[in-house]
Amino acid sequence: MKEEKLLKLLKALLENSKRSDRELAKAIDASQPTVTRNRKTLSKYIRSYTIVPEFAKVGYEIIAFTFARARTYDKKLIDSKLPMVDEWLRKHANVLFASDGEGLGKDLVVVSLHKDYSKYANFMREYILSFADVVSDVQSFIVSLKTGMLFKPFDLTYLADDVEGPL
Repeated sequence: MKEEKLLKLLKALLENSKRSDRELAKAIDASQPTVTRNRKTLSKYIRSYTIVPEFAKVGYEIIAFTFARARTYDKKLIDSKLPMVDEWLRKHANVLFASDGEGLGKDLVVVSLHKDYSKYANFMREYILSFADVVSDVQSFIVSLKTGMLFKPFDLTYLADDVEGPL
């Protein structure tokens, strides 16, 4: 039963995290103290409470999905580069996501937002120059946020219908 209430609360928060505990309690048919207690329990599953803006309306024209191949898996070299990677990512607030992975013959991905094509080109130049010794075969898929055909906008509320246990 407790897990069911936690899942209901998580779904309600995905739909609208700015609601008060009282409003959430009404939405999931629970008491306000239960919601407050369960929100604390859920905190280990929640990275942050934030908004998802209309990126084009706040000045971003491009979202880029950049894929690359790691040149090496030499643990010493990779470990020596991690502080530089961390510093570079902190410097670039427009990077939404960066990780290793696999697919398309690549094993690294960076998702980034850009004000215009010139900013994107400068970002890519800096990325390639900064990591030339550890990445190769860099390719991007860029999406125009102003003129592209948008089939489904980026929004986490869609996940509310897909969240399932166990927590």
